[in-house]
Amino acid sequence: MSMALPASNAAARSAAASAIAPEAPAARVPSPSPSPPPRETAIAAGSPRWQTEHLFGTRSEVEIEHRGAIYRLRITSLGKLILTK
Repeated sequence: MSMALPASNAAARSAAASAIAPEAPAARVPSPSPSPPPRETAIAAGSPRWQTEHLFGTRSEVEIEHRGAIYRLRITSLGKLILTK
């Protein structure tokens, strides 16, 4: 004659809980946003490129006319470019 062993309290509670409460849907993990393209591919193929030496020569400032307005492009003492109107 075999005797049924009583289920442990934890197992019984787990079985009862799963029978009563529906399983929660899996949490949606947002997909990572695409990273921006590398700088080389962001520039259109065939875009002109000028070296600052060719634009400035021995000067530290040049003027650029755009749609009737004059802009100044200059090289700072730290070697950075600043464009002002």
